[in-house]
Amino acid sequence: VQLQASGGGLVQAGGSLRLSCTASVDLLMLHTVAWYRQAPGAERDMVASIHISLGTIDYGNAVKGRFTISKDNPQKMVYLQMDNLKPEDTAVYYCGALRLDRSFWGRGTQVTVSS
Repeated sequence: VQLQASGGGLVQAGGSLRLSCTASVDLLMLHTVAWYRQAPGAERDMVASIHISLGTIDYGNAVKGRFTISKDNPQKMVYLQMDNLKPEDTAVYYCGALRLDRSFWGRGTQVTVSS
């Protein structure tokens, strides 16, 4: 399974970005797809996750009400819509997937929010 994250960039506080995660396999072959982020010197934290079959969604406390995860099965893509961005959202964002008790990661995309 290969994952490719894209859509990062530089945005002012209060702005929006949409990240895309493209999978190399049918999303239905995956159990869960999630977005994580890692700021310099910090641990990697879960931002949002979606169960592919059930559609169950979970968000990290820091982004609830501002970020929205969604999926497009035919396009093999998972999106992260990020609104009302804050400087503390600055991090490298990674797309990860779980399949048959194995985790897969893609290369991250940098999101920088200026104040």
